[in-house]
Amino acid sequence: MGSEKRFRTVWCTYTLVSLSVLAAIYLILSRFLAINIGGFGRIQLGVAARIMAGIWFGPAAGALCGLVSDLLGCLIQGYAVNPLITLAAMLWGVIPALFVPQQDTGKKKAILMLCSGTVIACVVCTLFVTTAGLVWINGYNLYAILPTRAMQLLVQTPVYCVLVCLLYYSPVTAQVNQTLRMHIRKRESKEEI
Repeated sequence: MGSEKRFRTVWCTYTLVSLSVLAAIYLILSRFLAINIGGFGRIQLGVAARIMAGIWFGPAAGALCGLVSDLLGCLIQGYAVNPLITLAAMLWGVIPALFVPQQDTGKKKAILMLCSGTVIACVVCTLFVTTAGLVWINGYNLYAILPTRAMQLLVQTPVYCVLVCLLYYSPVTAQVNQTLRMHIRKRESKEEI
């Protein structure tokens, strides 16, 4: 999509269905294919679905996907909703979406931008916001959980960077962009009439 529409979410049935699918993918990958480390850390691949929701559909859509997937995850697991962890879930979709490269950006610079957004999201969400939620709401000792949280960050950050770049350069991104452009053209033609 063009630079002027990069941060704009096109709200249509396609977007809502796609966000629902990405939330479901997150739930499957994070709840059933995750490695728990201690009582306060988990290595999972599901966050890539939240990140791609933001990259493909915009920051608002990424935040919505993070919110819905976190609330459904709490419901499935029987956890109480932790507002800071829910905020972190929303930020997973917002922060990387702010680093989406323009169409005319070179591949090396685009990969650097995607990885920068992913690394910043990992640090902010995993190390700061989620850790603060575990300490503040759940009452964990910061110094007891910080080594595990740091280990989780070091393991999952490169994995997320690779996944995000692979998915961004997959045919799915071209299909999403093409479909959204079609919806924008339809909407603009309706507004002209």
